[in-house]
Amino acid sequence: MLDIQKIRANFPILSEKVNGKPLVYFDNGATSQKPQIVIDAIATYYQEINANIHRGVHTLSQLATDAYEISRVKIQHHINAKFSHEVLFTSGTTFGINLVTNGFASILKPGDEVVVSSLEHHSNIVPWQMLCERTGATLKVIPMNEEGELIIEAFDALLSEKTKVVTVNHISNALGIINPIKYIIEKAHAVGAAVLIDGAQAVPHLKPDVQDLDCDFYAFSGHKMCGPTGTGILYGKEEWLNKLPPYQGGGEMIKEVTFEKTTYADLPHKFEAGTPNIAGGIVLGTAVDYLNNIGFENIQKQEEALLAHATKRLLEIEGLRIYGTGKNKASVVSFNIDGIHPYDIGSIIDKLGIAVRTGHHCAQPIMNFFCIPGTIRASFSFYNTIEEIDAMVEAVKKAKTMLS
Repeated sequence: MLDIQKIRANFPILSEKVNGKPLVYFDNGATSQKPQIVIDAIATYYQEINANIHRGVHTLSQLATDAYEISRVKIQHHINAKFSHEVLFTSGTTFGINLVTNGFASILKPGDEVVVSSLEHHSNIVPWQMLCERTGATLKVIPMNEEGELIIEAFDALLSEKTKVVTVNHISNALGIINPIKYIIEKAHAVGAAVLIDGAQAVPHLKPDVQDLDCDFYAFSGHKMCGPTGTGILYGKEEWLNKLPPYQGGGEMIKEVTFEKTTYADLPHKFEAGTPNIAGGIVLGTAVDYLNNIGFENIQKQEEALLAHATKRLLEIEGLRIYGTGKNKASVVSFNIDGIHPYDIGSIIDKLGIAVRTGHHCAQPIMNFFCIPGTIRASFSFYNTIEEIDAMVEAVKKAKTMLS
């Protein structure tokens, strides 16, 4: 078992007070808190080796370049990519998805089909809609059931020789449902489709093995896994990254430039134009090390206990409904109370120090399916405690009494 109090001591913000109450932070699905080792690593970069990378012959540039590329290799090993050049640094999941959709604009043609799921974050819907509008391709949607799970039989029926891309999230940000992505990838590949997995909500809870999954692309953000904001990773199979054109033009992504013709750099630099978030890329490696030192098996056990306790306690409240009741779930509970707007609950419990997310969670199609304006989402991390959940439940009860 984890020593939770020792772990919580790693996170300075967890000792803060909000509205005069001890902070209970249950908005980890939006962004996780940062351990001191990550905060210190950002300062260390700027204090000791701040320089631009890949271009300078001076010592600081070489030190910064080495640290940046060491971080890339750490992440390669973390997700079990075959090559380090299959790991692209991005500003986050959204950037990674847009990079891929931009590349497929030169591949898709009218009559081709792109399959997305009804559980997607807007960041994995809108770029594909834009792509279909540009190319004349058609967007197809995997439906969901009342438990918040994808209807796999319907997915099977959607696939055909017209299917060129299938894209789903690993874990739903709004409901916490874990999708059967390995099955989806196998079935998509059987009809020759490429597969992108949105892993933004998965990487804080598990280690994705991209070779075992056999996905073609896997995108995620650093800020949800104890890393800095403005950081992310796009994994792409070498063969696919070589097929796609660059997303942006500029410095670093070129081999040779003349006014007649430009040739592009080899992977991964072909997709990394301009000066990157150097500190962020380096410190993302620090965050990955931190999580691996804790151990993802330990993280999962702690979060499973939190999810089970929160589900049990919340269901004690009369009129409360949980959305996303499928068997396979991450540590997210999305709920409403009959007759009360989720925003009102969220506002009141904030006064009691409880930080949750309210609204549609950038997943409006899910809310439309349930015919609701949004939900109250409590998303837990390994540094949260049973006592904090009990505090949230009591706060929700108080809010219900005030609003009824």
